[in-house]
Formats: sequence, C-alpha cells, structure tokens
Amino acid sequence: MDHLHFTDACTGEHFAAMSLLHALGWRSTYSDAIPADYMAAEITDERWIPFFHADYETGRCRGLLLCRDDTPVACATYGPARMGPGPAQNSLVSFRSEGYEGWGEIISFYTHPDEKRRGYGSLLMDEVLRRLREHGFPGVYLMVLRENEGARRFYARHGFSWDGTREDIVFPHDTVCVDLRYTRAL
Repeated sequence: MDHLHFTDACTGEHFAAMSLLHALGWRSTYSDAIPADYMAAEITDERWIPFFHADYETGRCRGLLLCRDDTPVACATYGPARMGPGPAQNSLVSFRSEGYEGWGEIISFYTHPDEKRRGYGSLLMDEVLRRLREHGFPGVYLMVLRENEGARRFYARHGFSWDGTREDIVFPHDTVCVDLRYTRAL
C-alpha cells in the first residue's frame, strides 16, 4: 500500500518538485487557452524555484507537498491574502484584494496530471484548509482561471464559490484569460 505524507517545502529539492508540478499543470491544463509561444518560453520546469525559495526565506507564504512514498504527487502554496503586486509577480496579474484583509489565500494548487482522480487533491485541500484555520484566518480565497472548468468544479466541491469578481489576464497576442476569485469561510 502507498504511504502518503505531507512535506513542508523547505529545500531546493522541494522547490524543484513544486516547480515541476506547476509546469506540468500549466502545460496539461492551459494548452488551449494560452499561446504556445508563451508556454514554451515562460513555463519551464524551473520557473517557480526562485519564487518558492524567496517565499520560504521571507515567510510570506508556505509550500506543501503531498508525496506518495518518495514521489511528489501534488502541491500547494498558501498564506495570508496578498493585497497587491509583490516583487515575485509579473505584469500579467495585479491581485486587487481590497475587502479581504486578514483572510488566507491559496496561491497555487497543482496535482501531477498523471495522478489526478486518485483523491490526492482532496487530501491536500483538506490539509491546507486545516492549516489556514489553525492560523486564525476567518476565510480563504483563491484565484482560478475561468477556462479551468475542472478546477472550478473541484473547488466548488470543497465549499468554494465565485464571489462575482474577476480579473482579465492579458497574455501575448492579445489572448485574454479571466481569473475568478473563489471564496469560502473557514
């Protein structure tokens, strides 16, 4: 039987595993929504490593891996709600979050494409929500692309609902995706 366990991301190896999970998630989920040249140039296996390292060093947010034995199968980053563009954000997203001061945020959430529909995402979500609740946040939000219908259904099953706010994300070649804010009480 597989041994599942959570690992708090704190090493270069952890950050590399999380970055790979993010890249695989983007490639499998957004290939029809985001321009191929942007994906090829920007969504590399190593793209997020410096951001995860900086977040860990500053304590701004935390990374969490769900592993099956020694294999990372899913990951999330979470922490206090971001209130505006930070140094790690690019010009695509501004994260306007007025009214959510004091809330928690799930900043990213990815399951390896080959490991979906095994319950790993639900285990990880339950753990992240438990940790946010323990930190005293009254509620939590996350941003999800409107184009990611599978993730939207997953979040709804976990008590999240769209709060009516949206943000356009303009990619190269005037491709526009829409980020929706999903919220829930803790």
